[in-house]
Amino acid sequence: MERALIREYKDLVEEISGALSTENHEVAVALASLPERIRGFGHVKQRNVEAVSAEREALLARFRALATGVEHAA
Repeated sequence: MERALIREYKDLVEEISGALSTENHEVAVALASLPERIRGFGHVKQRNVEAVSAEREALLARFRALATGVEHAA
C-alpha cells in the first residue's frame, strides 16, 4: 500500500506543479498536505486513506476547475 500511496502522491505533485497559479494555490497546498493525515497501522491507516482519498478527489476537481478557469465562469 505504501508504494502505491507514494506513486499517487508523486503523480499529484507533478500535476499540481504543472498547473499551479495564484487562483489555485490554496487548493494546491491543501492537496499537497493531505498525506500528513494518513497515520496509523492496519485498519486505522486504511480508514485514514479512505477518508483522505474522498477529500483528495473533491479538492482535485476544484484545483482542475480553477486551473482551467471553469470555476470563475460559473
